[in-house]
Amino acid sequence: MSNKQNTQIGQLGEFGLIQHLTNNIKIKQESTKKGVGDDAAVLDLQGKQTVVTTDLLLEGIHFDLTYTPLKHLGYKAVVVNVSDVYAMNAIPTQITVSLGVSSKMSVEGLDEFYEGVYAACDYYNVDLVGGDTSSSLTGLTISVTAIGLGDADKIVYRSGAKKNDLICVSGDLGGAYMGLQLLEREKKVYANNPEVQPDLSGYDYILQRQLKPEARKDVSQFLSELDVVPTSMIDISDGLSSEIKHICEQSKTGCRLYENKIPVDPTTSMLAEEMGINPLVAALNGGEDYELLFTISQDDYEKFAGKEGANIYIVGHITDESKGCYLVTNADQEVELQAQGWNPLKK
Repeated sequence: MSNKQNTQIGQLGEFGLIQHLTNNIKIKQESTKKGVGDDAAVLDLQGKQTVVTTDLLLEGIHFDLTYTPLKHLGYKAVVVNVSDVYAMNAIPTQITVSLGVSSKMSVEGLDEFYEGVYAACDYYNVDLVGGDTSSSLTGLTISVTAIGLGDADKIVYRSGAKKNDLICVSGDLGGAYMGLQLLEREKKVYANNPEVQPDLSGYDYILQRQLKPEARKDVSQFLSELDVVPTSMIDISDGLSSEIKHICEQSKTGCRLYENKIPVDPTTSMLAEEMGINPLVAALNGGEDYELLFTISQDDYEKFAGKEGANIYIVGHITDESKGCYLVTNADQEVELQAQGWNPLKK
């Protein structure tokens, strides 16, 4: 048993803590002229269009430290933001990280969190250029802002889908949701009997989908190699049904998704059935998969023929707005799609 004493944050003070957490930053982007250490970062954005996105993660709402390793949390906090940049068909270049930290957090705990942040920065080739820290009375609060660059003629919005466009997703769905259900189940078992160790064997894939997801940085490169610019795009953070409805609402269209086309990993299906959950419901409404949902013109379909990479699945097509948004089941019935994805403002 380790007798190592954790360092209280108050021992370092605000500026000492900032220096401690950022003194190993290495700049990777030419556009970063000044990072951490001044009143503001300085970026030379090279004449490209700039995209900016921010996400807020709150302890007890978006994550549970009972089963979430701090290193994984730091990594995921970056991923959920760079995923939004990729969803604009842009490339992330810089991030800022701001934290509200409770007194229960130690310096070593923050070091672990930032190990994850730095690992994500290295993998996605982004620079950490600033942020803020403050005390918190309600647990850990994380705010990450991501900045990205894109060519004006290749930036993709949610509003560009057209009738007869094909609806595509970049990977299987529902895994992150089922990973969360597994963790919550084992947490309850442990709470009732601390002598019982969690049984997570065989579920590495869906646990990773929940605890350490990856943003699909390969999709933009794959589409660029095919000379395909999507007509609309969004990342799947709140569930397939919610996200396709966002695209349809902003594009003023309808859609048809097909049950037999929606990709679900066998591990996801197996656990869903074990827990009495319809795998299709997990895929449609689960969220946090961070795959990309996008539409392409039918004229671009042939460009995908015989090409491997990015695991692109065609799951439906865009219709007139008057046709509404529906799922076509395996029984050839049409069921209206509901935006039932995760909503943090609902009690």
